[in-house]
Amino acid sequence: MEIVDYLVADDQKLVDLALEGDHTAFEHLFTRYREAIRQLLVQRAGSESDADDLLQETFIKVYLHLDRYNPIYTFGQWAYTIARNTFIDFVRRRQEDLSIDERFSAPASTAPTPEESVIRLQQRAQIEHYLSSLTPRYRQLITMRFFEEYSYEEIAEKLGLPMGTVKTQIHRAREKMCALIRQGETI
Repeated sequence: MEIVDYLVADDQKLVDLALEGDHTAFEHLFTRYREAIRQLLVQRAGSESDADDLLQETFIKVYLHLDRYNPIYTFGQWAYTIARNTFIDFVRRRQEDLSIDERFSAPASTAPTPEESVIRLQQRAQIEHYLSSLTPRYRQLITMRFFEEYSYEEIAEKLGLPMGTVKTQIHRAREKMCALIRQGETI
């Protein structure tokens, strides 16, 4: 591919190329989101050095788990979630290294900013809107798998269905949800 092709490719195309082993595609994903995620980490960590380390750790996780990316979310949302969780792990590790006295004096805040709270509420409302458009069975499966985080085995057991049926129906439900999102219907 030409450089211009990478520059104009959407995130999903770059993810697909990166999964096929195209390292340049991943570099372009990294470049697209590096500065925004770095600024978030600087704001949270309070240190550019820590933020740079966390940024590197975040994108290593993104690269290693790229096959887990779910296009129901934007790539930016997914990478941001990994960055946020990486920061939370960082705070926990830092807390474990402190004495008891140090632990209880001015803990680092992991509370979302007002902007993040508004974005989350909007995203949640949109996802709930899409969920309400699904059949009750698909809605139940999506909720159990992605919101309640049940394993396929747990879902099969709770619903009394064969594992293959659960996997197929979750795949179909996810495809339906993605189709709704691709249609661009917003509330």
